[in-house]
Amino acid sequence: MDPARSAHQDGIGRPDELERLWTPYRMAYIRGENKPTGPSSQECPFCRVPGLEDPDGLVVHRGETAYVVLNLYPYSSGHLMVCPYRHIADWTETTDEEAVEIGRLTKEAMRTLRRVSRAEGFNIGMNQGTAGGAGIAAHLHQHVVPRWVGDANFMPIIGHTKTLPQLLTDTRELLAGAWDA
Repeated sequence: MDPARSAHQDGIGRPDELERLWTPYRMAYIRGENKPTGPSSQECPFCRVPGLEDPDGLVVHRGETAYVVLNLYPYSSGHLMVCPYRHIADWTETTDEEAVEIGRLTKEAMRTLRRVSRAEGFNIGMNQGTAGGAGIAAHLHQHVVPRWVGDANFMPIIGHTKTLPQLLTDTRELLAGAWDA
């Protein structure tokens, strides 16, 4: 590409040869929109979501003590979170019933993702506390991130951008419909 004809310019106004993949929805995450500023359950998105209709809250499945929801800022398509209904921050605060159900829902999330999207592997985990990397430290949530061989391409490494091939609403509908299959 001829740099003089490029539609893009560097920080000082010179054209460059870079193509741009705009992801404006990520700005909400970067700015911390919808992220609680304190430990209160009144402003916690994980406490608000169960009060919404499943499609509006991106809820895939509801259990007795925990529910499964799509991550609003996913690392990959189908990135789920298993959350207790109770507003607790730490794994050690779970009741035995909550711990068992979170484990059971995590297993079912993996089965469903394998069935629907042919996930070849998973990253599963909880980031405990702000220092541990929790984006919302006040409410416990376990990530279930589907992975595929070769899915970590140059975009996140060089471009600091994730590409997702499916809208969250379409992913939620697909997973919710296949949950009990």
